Amino acid sequence: MSEFLERVEDLVSQRHLLVRGQKILVAVSGGVDSMVLLQALHSLGKKYHWQVSVAHFNHRLRGRGSDADEKIVQRTAAQFGLKFYNSSAEVKKIAGRLKVSVEMASRKLRHEFLAQTARAHGIATIALAHHADDQVELFFLRVLRGAGGEGVAGMKWLSPSPADKSVSLIRPLLGFSKSELMEHARAKKIEYRNDATNFSADFLRNRIRNELLPMLQEDYQPGLSKTVLRLMEIVGAEAECISDLARKFCAGLGEPAGSAGFDGLPVAVQRRAVQQQLAGLGLAADFELVEQLRQGPEKGVSVGAGLTVARDARGKISGREDLAAKFSSAEQELRVAGQTGRGQFDGRRFRWRLEPVKQFHPPRKKTAGGPAAMREYFDADKVGGAIVLRHWQPGDRFQPIGLPSAVKLQDLFVNAKIPSARRRELVLAATKTGEIFWVEGLRISEQFKLTPATRSKLVWQPGKI
Repeated sequence: MSEFLERVEDLVSQRHLLVRGQKILVAVSGGVDSMVLLQALHSLGKKYHWQVSVAHFNHRLRGRGSDADEKIVQRTAAQFGLKFYNSSAEVKKIAGRLKVSVEMASRKLRHEFLAQTARAHGIATIALAHHADDQVELFFLRVLRGAGGEGVAGMKWLSPSPADKSVSLIRPLLGFSKSELMEHARAKKIEYRNDATNFSADFLRNRIRNELLPMLQEDYQPGLSKTVLRLMEIVGAEAECISDLARKFCAGLGEPAGSAGFDGLPVAVQRRAVQQQLAGLGLAADFELVEQLRQGPEKGVSVGAGLTVARDARGKISGREDLAAKFSSAEQELRVAGQTGRGQFDGRRFRWRLEPVKQFHPPRKKTAGGPAAMREYFDADKVGGAIVLRHWQPGDRFQPIGLPSAVKLQDLFVNAKIPSARRRELVLAATKTGEIFWVEGLRISEQFKLTPATRSKLVWQPGKI
C-alpha cells in the first residue's frame, strides 16, 4: 500500500468517518481531487469491504467540456466495476430564474441530487473530495462575507447533508494539500479532467485562489495555509462549545420553570442562543438583528411584512403579527398632458416633462447630491398618459434594470436591507394598467428604460415638499 493510501486510511480511522462494510456514495466531478478520492476509497474498500458507488452531476456550464467530464467518470466507474448514477441541469438558467449566483445554484442542485441518490439506494454516507486548500479558500471567502465563528471554522470532516440531515457527508481528503493530490495522481497515472471555470475571474473563490492567496503567501506569510488551518481548528472547537452551551440554555427555556440568567451568559453564548432561536422560527439571523434582540429585551423588531420578533427577560425569542403595520391604500393619479407637469403625494413633490428623442444617448452616470441625482428617464410612450403614485402593496412585482424578469418587491427590499417600516413609506410610480416603472430608492425598470427605439422620453424628478 502506498504512503498516500496509508494516510487516507489513518485519517478515516482517526476521524471515525467509516466502518467496515459501509455503503459509500462518492461524488465525482472528473477533476483531480475527486478522481483521486475515488481511486483511494476503491482501493481501501477491498480491505474494509466498503460498498462504493459513484455519483456525477453535470452542471451543463461548459458544453462539450461538461459532457467529457461525465464520460471520464462513467468510464472509470465501469473500469472499477462500480455502480454509476448521474443527473444534469442547466444550472446557469436555473440560477437566473432563482435570482442567485451560479455557484449557489450549483451547490444546491448538486447536494439535492446526491442526497436523493443516496436515499434511493439505501446509502447513508456521501464522500466529498474537499481538501486543505479548499478550507483555506473558504476561510477567506467567509471572512470577506462577514461570517461568525461557525462559518469561519469551515468544513467538517463529518457533517449532515444540507439537503437531507439523515445523510452524512464525509471529507477524507481534508488533511491533504492540492499539490499532494496532484503528485499522487501523477504517480498512479490517474486520469482526470481540468475545469476551465476554476480560472475564471467571474467567481470570487477563484480570485481568492489565483490572486489573493499567492500574494499573501509571497509577501506576508509563506506558511499561510498551515496558519489558517490551525486557526480554523481552534475557532471550530470554540464555536462548537458555544453552540452546545447555547443549545442547553435554549432547551431550558421550554421547561415549566423556564431558564434564567440570560444576562449572565457570556456574550458569545447570548448571540448563539438568539441565532438558534431565530433559525427555529425560520428567520435569517444577521448580526444587526441578533444584537437588537440581545441588547433590547421586550423590544419588538420588525423582520418582514407584518411580523415582529422580541426577546423576553429570560432570553426566549417569540414572533407575533404586527397588526399596526398596515399597507397604505392611498394613491394619486397624475395626468401626463402637455410638455410639463407636477403633482404631490404623501409629502413628496413630483415634476415631469416630455422631451423628444432625435438621437439615442444612454443617460449619463449620476453624481451624488443635488436634484440631478434623483432625476430619472423613461420611455414616455411605454409609460402612457397617466401615472399612479402609491405605496408598496403585498404581491407587488418589479423588474429593476439589468434583471431578466420581475421579482417580488419584498425580496428586493430584503436584499437592499431596507427596514420593514421604511418600505411602507416609499413611493412607487406605476402605469394606468398597474406596471411599476419607478420605486423610490431602487433602480429604474428594465421594461421602461430608454432604448434606440425611444421617440419621447419622460424626465421624472421627485423631491420633498
